Amino acid sequence: MLWIAIRMLTGDAQKFYGLLFGIAFSTLLITQQLTIFVNLVERGASGVYNAPEAEVWVMDPVSRTTDVNYAMPSTALDEVRSVPGVEWASPFLRAVASVRTSTGDLEGVAIIGVDDATLIGMPQNMVVGTKDVLAQPDSVVIDDGGVFNLFENGEDPIGARLELNDQRAVIRGVADAIPSFTSQVTLYTKYSQALNYVPGTRNRLTFVLAGITEGETAAAVANRIEKQTGLKAETREEFAEAGVNFIIQNTGIPTNFGITVVLGFVVGVAIVGLTFSLFIRDNIKQFGALKAIGVTNSKIVGMVSAQAALVGLIGYALGVIGTVTFIWAFSGNPFFKGFYIPWQIPLISLAAVIIILAMTGWIALRSVLKTEPAAVFR
Repeated sequence: MLWIAIRMLTGDAQKFYGLLFGIAFSTLLITQQLTIFVNLVERGASGVYNAPEAEVWVMDPVSRTTDVNYAMPSTALDEVRSVPGVEWASPFLRAVASVRTSTGDLEGVAIIGVDDATLIGMPQNMVVGTKDVLAQPDSVVIDDGGVFNLFENGEDPIGARLELNDQRAVIRGVADAIPSFTSQVTLYTKYSQALNYVPGTRNRLTFVLAGITEGETAAAVANRIEKQTGLKAETREEFAEAGVNFIIQNTGIPTNFGITVVLGFVVGVAIVGLTFSLFIRDNIKQFGALKAIGVTNSKIVGMVSAQAALVGLIGYALGVIGTVTFIWAFSGNPFFKGFYIPWQIPLISLAAVIIILAMTGWIALRSVLKTEPAAVFR
């Protein structure tokens, strides 16, 4: 009977392909939008992940993320170093400035000042050059996404001169960094040099990056820092999560992407429901004939379920493949750098497809179950 059901489905090519299109399009829209949403909000933690050595982040109590911060007095660095369990502590400056390029254009950038001696706070990998280039006078390292935004037509950024707060900055390296949520150009330099690039205020130190001694836990050391210094201290995981939550709570991204995902589900229900109903209506006589020769309603339900399963399996696979192809095709664009598909998202899409097919299949099946076997002979 299942073979008969499959033959009935594929025999009507237009409706079969219509069902496949509805499921594939719905799966593509849901999977793609959820993938972009997850990767975008995770960019809120990029500032934390770009400083992989830091196990504890120390900041002013009102600071919330790497971008939303309030500077501390320089004495905070020594206070953190005096806390038991802290193996090392380094200054970290993050501020926003305007840079004037050699062509006279003005661009907003993020200035990152890292420890002069250890360069802790720099991204782990470099695309061009090494971290040691910061030892040269007026040196800065630009992130690879910033090269795309600041330089056009494949222009080589190495050696380019910029003007920051009436100070000269020379790009001598390109860092392999995770882009920020706003894809803002980021310049890395030594902490002492960053103080010259950023307009002066009384307090300049935005964060203290700390490592813990062997045998200690990051959470325990963070609690100890808070009790002893009165500053806020968070583990790397906690601070990364705070950056993600800040975007979710203070932007319209969840609402916008949520609406798109719901629309994908609704479109899937509409296309599949209409096409499935037309398919059942056109084959009502065949189902009636099957009932007339003794096929029970339970077997009819099994036949329609097999048809829905075939359409769902092929359509779902096409939708997921389409999403993978989309991410791969745009992987060279800095905006999509590092994008991946979390394993939970295909499962969510699969659940949506099952619900779509269950709803539309049951609605279409009602007319078959109500059909009398004698109706085929009228």
